[in-house]
Amino acid sequence: MLISFFSALREAQVPVSLREYLTLCDALSRDLAQKSVEDFYFLARAALVKDERNLDKFDRVFGTVFKGLQPGEDVAAQADIPEDWLRKLAEKFLTEEEKREIEALGWDKLMEALKQRLEEQKERHQGGSKWIGTAGTSPFGAYGYHPEGIRIGQDGNRNFRAVKVWDKREFKDLDGAEELGPRNMKVALRRLRKLARTGAADELDLDGTISATARQGFLDLKLRPERRNAVKVLLLLDIGGSMDWHVALVEQLFSAARCEFKHLEHFYFHNCLYEGVWKNNQRRHAERMSTWDLLHTFPHDYKLIFVGDAAMSPYEIEMEGGSVEHINEESGRVWLKRALTCWPHAIWLNPTPETHWSYTQSIGMIQRLMENRMYPLTLEGLEAAMRELTR
Repeated sequence: MLISFFSALREAQVPVSLREYLTLCDALSRDLAQKSVEDFYFLARAALVKDERNLDKFDRVFGTVFKGLQPGEDVAAQADIPEDWLRKLAEKFLTEEEKREIEALGWDKLMEALKQRLEEQKERHQGGSKWIGTAGTSPFGAYGYHPEGIRIGQDGNRNFRAVKVWDKREFKDLDGAEELGPRNMKVALRRLRKLARTGAADELDLDGTISATARQGFLDLKLRPERRNAVKVLLLLDIGGSMDWHVALVEQLFSAARCEFKHLEHFYFHNCLYEGVWKNNQRRHAERMSTWDLLHTFPHDYKLIFVGDAAMSPYEIEMEGGSVEHINEESGRVWLKRALTCWPHAIWLNPTPETHWSYTQSIGMIQRLMENRMYPLTLEGLEAAMRELTR
């Protein structure tokens, strides 16, 4: 029967190879389907179909070849197939019209529904619009679609619509040694300057030496402290998620800032500022700094620069518990306002092209919170941002 099934798939132009057929035979010999027709179906599809465009062909052939089987016959009992076999059997692809027909629940209903599903669900589900599973339109799960969902068990973003991610994610630190391409990024940052002579007197004061030598009648060397940029900068960098697309550009900015500002402190956050920030992304869960401590560590004369695409769920800005990664006791809006009160000289640099800002609701919300002090991460945007900070 399996040979007939294999031949029928080839006739239906499903590109199955002998290796994939032997993989299915090996899986059946290990009793991975355990006498369940449904489990045999998923097992065969996982082993034989490598392109989602062939799923419909596979279903038609399966229904034709095995049309006489009933769920109690010798093919496969209910059992747990390893998660790595089933995690991404299929992804849900919908048309724009179908996406518009799926209704968002709203924050309160979404969290209440998740709690109810966790209490009621006892087995794995794929497809559908209710349970936690894969490749469906349920608000909970992976590789499907919902306008406001909670992502569980999926590697990376697909639709950028999740309002919370129920997985532990790892980010990387930005490389401060990155070599700059265009040198004018440094030139733009130099507009933010307040030169002062501080520190040890180790630089030759040529005019003072000439004047003193003329008065004394012998060589009288005069030294003075080196003149440095006395501006203090606090750099808060959004990391991870949609910011992965902008890492190269932000690394260039980070390198330029480290060269231009002697008094530079940097910390990372994700999406929006909440109750904690960190310096090391590999240890961000273990070594965090309280944002309250941050507010009381650096004085008001620091210039605050946020760097991020401001692309997130509106709930992350407005709602308690709205953070995509954890349950925050206070909204992102509250923490942003506290930061702007502490450091009134503040700007937000956005690596997303300015022409795209109007397409993302959260960008407009952050822009209003920043009192329109959001600038694109371009040469012109940097120059305008530095002029704003020098007012």
